[in-house]
Amino acid sequence: MRSPHHITAHHPPNPYEELGRLDDGPLAPFLVEDTGPRPGQAEAQDDPWAPPDHRRNGRRRRRGRFAGAPLALKAVVGLLVLAAFLTLADRWALLYAERRSADALQDRLQQAAAPEVEIDGFPFLTQLAGERLDSVKVTVPDVAADRVSLAQVTATAHDVRLDTDGPLSVRGADVPALEGDVLLSFADLRRELGASQVTFTGEGRDRVRARGTLPVAGHDLRLHAEAEVRREGERGIATHIGGMRLEIGDLATYRPGARTSDGLHLSRASAARLARETRKAKALLSVPAVVRRLGVPDSVVRAALRDEAKLTELTGSPRFVRQAMRLNLIDLALDHPKLLGLLGFDPALLDALPRLTRPVLTDRLSLGFRLPEPPDGRIRLRDVRVEKDGIRVRLEGTDLAVGRS
Repeated sequence: MRSPHHITAHHPPNPYEELGRLDDGPLAPFLVEDTGPRPGQAEAQDDPWAPPDHRRNGRRRRRGRFAGAPLALKAVVGLLVLAAFLTLADRWALLYAERRSADALQDRLQQAAAPEVEIDGFPFLTQLAGERLDSVKVTVPDVAADRVSLAQVTATAHDVRLDTDGPLSVRGADVPALEGDVLLSFADLRRELGASQVTFTGEGRDRVRARGTLPVAGHDLRLHAEAEVRREGERGIATHIGGMRLEIGDLATYRPGARTSDGLHLSRASAARLARETRKAKALLSVPAVVRRLGVPDSVVRAALRDEAKLTELTGSPRFVRQAMRLNLIDLALDHPKLLGLLGFDPALLDALPRLTRPVLTDRLSLGFRLPEPPDGRIRLRDVRVEKDGIRVRLEGTDLAVGRS
């Protein structure tokens, strides 16, 4: 038996030593843990080895430092969610109110298309609870106004007072003040006036020019007219049509009316051609009524009918051209239809032109309209101006009631 002094103490296996046995290379001395006591220190009591716990104290410290953060974060998130929910509810209520208002206006105005309603101000629910809206904008397309339709009517009402039986039941509204804008487009005028081949363009602040073609008795006559736009009363727009004429190619010009310059007259080119067309010139000078209106002496006419050189001299003079252009051919149409036929006129056209009187053409080209009268309150036009695309009118209203029977 061995001496007690040679008894070796059994220590639990050290993991660092086990790692050192795996490789006896150059790092072996560094992987061996010195388990002996250091000089000047007493030998420590051998305890079983256990890996150090690095997490417990650190976790405890972090929990103490940020202990209040999750609660504050939850509170902030909760407030944001609540605010988002309230905003969403407010916007939903706003959209619902706008849609209901648009449907009610469509039924009341008997419109094919629903108007657009925009309620301004935030939040909407507090305005509804207080029965007062800051402003409401309404856009109504295609409003009937007498014989034409207005392309668009936009109106903004301020300080609207609601008549309600609770937030979900609105009987009507009182509008103390309203301002709006009306557009009568030239494109709509072409369609509704039956003048699809006529183009309207603005000429300055209060004038409209009409240019195009007008079918008459199978002929497309070139139309020229001017319209002066002015306000008529508080709710109406009137147009004064002037400068109307219909050009029959380069043959003649027709102006409706009873003045000397009105009627059917040869164009300058047509009158000048008489000097080169002997047969037409002789036929014209053979009618005593024409000769009297031309103011040519009978002796000169007789000499011209006998001598073509003198005929050319007469018809080619500037005075004869001017006088020939002053002849109202409508007056000659009934008594001398063959003469006008010889000059190149269609008898059907000559029969249709006298029926195109000034009132008839004025009615076809009139751009006037009248706003419908509201059942309550007052609407009046403030300003009228001609723009590139149409006639724009500013309007204002006071003391209007909406939605009440």
